[in-house]
Amino acid sequence: MRMAMIWLIGTAAWVLSASSSLALDKTPAPAGTAAPPHWSYSGEHGPAHWGDVAADGAVCAIGKSQSPINLAAGAATTGKAGNFKINYAPGAVALLNNGHTIQADVSDATNTVTFDGTSYTLAQFHFHAPSEHTVDGKQFPMEIHFVNKDANGHIVVVGVFVQAGAENKLLAPMFSALPATATPAGTHAGSPLKVDIPAVLPKDRKAFVYAGSLTTPPCTEGVHWIVLAQPIEMSNAQIDAFKSIIHDNHRPLQKINGRDVVSETE
Repeated sequence: MRMAMIWLIGTAAWVLSASSSLALDKTPAPAGTAAPPHWSYSGEHGPAHWGDVAADGAVCAIGKSQSPINLAAGAATTGKAGNFKINYAPGAVALLNNGHTIQADVSDATNTVTFDGTSYTLAQFHFHAPSEHTVDGKQFPMEIHFVNKDANGHIVVVGVFVQAGAENKLLAPMFSALPATATPAGTHAGSPLKVDIPAVLPKDRKAFVYAGSLTTPPCTEGVHWIVLAQPIEMSNAQIDAFKSIIHDNHRPLQKINGRDVVSETE
């Protein structure tokens, strides 16, 4: 009887210990911390492996209309691929750091791009360093992507190249408040900031227009790209401020696979 009691006590202690360990293993991350990314820009989770490691990322590996691409000015045809019109207005943006880039969420539904007769609302813009697209093989220090969506979730992205030069005073409020660490899901860093969004874009609206994809997993295709040819300027200090937080977040160039690139003006 005594030996049976000792065995029961010992078994109960083992079960309690095992249960506690399992509970600790399932303890959620403390508030204010971000879950580790399931894909990255380097190593075993880098772009070459996105088709394997990213959720729903198979098209990253097998898609035939992937972005970014090299934009060859001499090979671009002249015409109207989508009759685009950019209709942005000054407004407030809210910043977040999602671990892959720093993003400015836009809540004003009056910011739109009209493409081939359909209106797309600006949802957010974010940054890549160095640029993802190239022009005749030239890569820029940064590229900004203005992501616009229609009522059915279809996407038009306006790409803007950034070259080193004078301080960009329009973006200075943002770049003095870049969130240095990943922002908890569903939240933003700091208070909304006023940005003159249309003034950030270059005055010359000549663009390379082509059909591509998202440049991050799940690499969804069917994205209309409007990559403005004229770069804007930012100071080296501003570019370095971003790169000190997000060190390198560009996807390598993808195969064009016979796609048309049209040189078009707004």
